[in-house]
Amino acid sequence: MTPHNEAKKEDIAKTVIMPGDPLRAQFIAEHYLKDAVLVNQVRGMYAYTGTYKGEKVTVMASGMGIPSMGIYSYELYHVYDVDRIIRIGTAGSYCPSLRVSDVLLVTDSFSESNYAREQNGTNYHVMHSSEDLNKRIESTAARLKMHLYLGKVHCGEALYKEHENYIDYYEKENCVSGEMESFALFHNANVCKKQAACLLTISNSLVTGEETSSTEREKGLNDMITLALESVLEK
Repeated sequence: MTPHNEAKKEDIAKTVIMPGDPLRAQFIAEHYLKDAVLVNQVRGMYAYTGTYKGEKVTVMASGMGIPSMGIYSYELYHVYDVDRIIRIGTAGSYCPSLRVSDVLLVTDSFSESNYAREQNGTNYHVMHSSEDLNKRIESTAARLKMHLYLGKVHCGEALYKEHENYIDYYEKENCVSGEMESFALFHNANVCKKQAACLLTISNSLVTGEETSSTEREKGLNDMITLALESVLEK
């Protein structure tokens, strides 16, 4: 156990699905998992472990932002010996081709954050997701006949900005979308020699100003959740 996670080591599965929102973790546990048990509620950061089509799975919230993801994912890898984490969340599109409700599989995460330097002394600003885990998710998407976009994202530290420069990230860094957690997750996976992936549902477009309706968001999130869980079954 850690100061942030009261679960015992055996309570946590080798694969963790990780939304940011604790209530989304609760929703997934209640609607997708069988025999789900609440194994952590410290700081309201819910974690549930159950089975999905016979496979043991944990769903745990990460909270928002690089520092929060950094804490929880590192503990899962380092203390609980988790093999793989699949982050699922929402993101804003930086390019015309990525529309609301689309599902994006992240290949690389760019950030101006100094998280890597502070965490282990490396001065990286681009971190990569795990190729093998991404291939598993791509194979699952093909089996489900689900269209999946692949691309690099910008992992920011400020949600509310006085100057929005998403065009710079798109044109200079080739980032197709923006979110706030993937960089820390990918870095920790690299440090701990584990696997990490990130699936994102596009909830709004900074290019067109489009926003998803509640119905569209629910369907998009459900598609993403199903893809993440089904990928656990992929061998």
